Amino acid sequence: MQKQQLSFWQMWNLSFGFFGVQIAYALQSANISRIFATLGADPHQLSFFWILPPLMGMIAQPLIGKWSDRTWCRMGRRKPYLLIGAIVAVLVMVFLPNAGSLNFSSRLLLGLNGAMWFGLFSLMLLDTSINVAMQPFKMMVGDMVGEEQRAKAYSIQSLLCNAGSLVGYLFPIFFTWIGIANTAPKGVIPPSVIWSFYCGAAILILCVLYTFAKVREMPPKEYAEFHGVDLQAQKEASAKEPGLMKLLLHAPRTFWTVGLVQLFCWAAFMYMWTYTNGAVAVNCWGTSDPASEGYQAAGNWVGVVFAAQAVGSILWSMVIPRFRSLKTAYVVSLLIGAAGFVSIAFIHNQYLLFGSYFLIGTAWAAMLALPFTLLTNSLSGEHIGSYLGLFNCTICLPQIVAAALGGPVLKLLGGVQANMLVLAGAFLVCGSLAVSLIKETKQSS
Repeated sequence: MQKQQLSFWQMWNLSFGFFGVQIAYALQSANISRIFATLGADPHQLSFFWILPPLMGMIAQPLIGKWSDRTWCRMGRRKPYLLIGAIVAVLVMVFLPNAGSLNFSSRLLLGLNGAMWFGLFSLMLLDTSINVAMQPFKMMVGDMVGEEQRAKAYSIQSLLCNAGSLVGYLFPIFFTWIGIANTAPKGVIPPSVIWSFYCGAAILILCVLYTFAKVREMPPKEYAEFHGVDLQAQKEASAKEPGLMKLLLHAPRTFWTVGLVQLFCWAAFMYMWTYTNGAVAVNCWGTSDPASEGYQAAGNWVGVVFAAQAVGSILWSMVIPRFRSLKTAYVVSLLIGAAGFVSIAFIHNQYLLFGSYFLIGTAWAAMLALPFTLLTNSLSGEHIGSYLGLFNCTICLPQIVAAALGGPVLKLLGGVQANMLVLAGAFLVCGSLAVSLIKETKQSS
């Protein structure tokens, strides 16, 4: 079946809800270390709080992929999961930043006070719901966009993703600028952060509802014709649906080789999210005290430099389609990002950090668009959702490993959080070398 190519605005509508989801993800990425440090976490504990988000994604996304592959209802195929995830995320975003204001007991349990336990549970729910809302957008591109347009469709998704990041990262400093307090009593999250989460939640649900209303997913027959899937054979096979482990064993080579690149890339960004706040506070404000005005100012500035990363990513996402080879684009992007990471350790002027994080944005743009383009181009249409869900493990697993090792590695590097960003740069260089192993082959149906 030759399906009419989608217009720019059809592809835009397909991913517009991702803008809102990414605001929530940006708020989480830029503020979680700040929140837990404010609640009383030691720097060597910070990476352990980051284990939960990828762990929940590793559990949720393969299941969402598998279930949605077989969900055909009046609301659509992927859209029901998108809506449920968004609603839960909105509720959690209202409660999480109030963890320090709810008068929990200060008594320690396994080294954590009551506020940290509440924050940890809220973080688990938030990341699970964001994953449930996020994954359908990637799947709908695989479902509804032809192979010749997928690079463009994922680039549009990357553009919206980074635009959402830009908004989410800048919220705290914006609210501080308009007069909302950026400091609070010890152990309490500043109002500027709380209001950032409130506004992010409102935008998230509005954007998701827009995509929900504008996008019409293909019914089973049309989908089968578009992807060359034998609908009758698929129905007969549904009674003996292959499990996720069987699908994993039969995954195309591209799944594993791109996954290796992902291993290095996502470990690098895990350390960026975890240690940027501490590194910037020490290098540019000369403080490591979470209760100090300087530390909270550094927390706001982290959002600003992450916004610079998002701008770099937006601009680079427009350049990526101009490369003749996706693999070349991948290598160049990761090497530029590595240079950005390494430079951070040598910068003590807050404004010079713009350049570093702008360069890091090139790697982020490639990570958002190229792995999914390479993978979906290698798949038949029968189990796209399941494979994309499984592929998310190549995003989550390296983050879990990096987070689990973060404390000991930080100790080995002298307790200097900026050194963790140099290590992140080394990881991206390794990732660029692994790109040469990727073979772009098509899976048999």
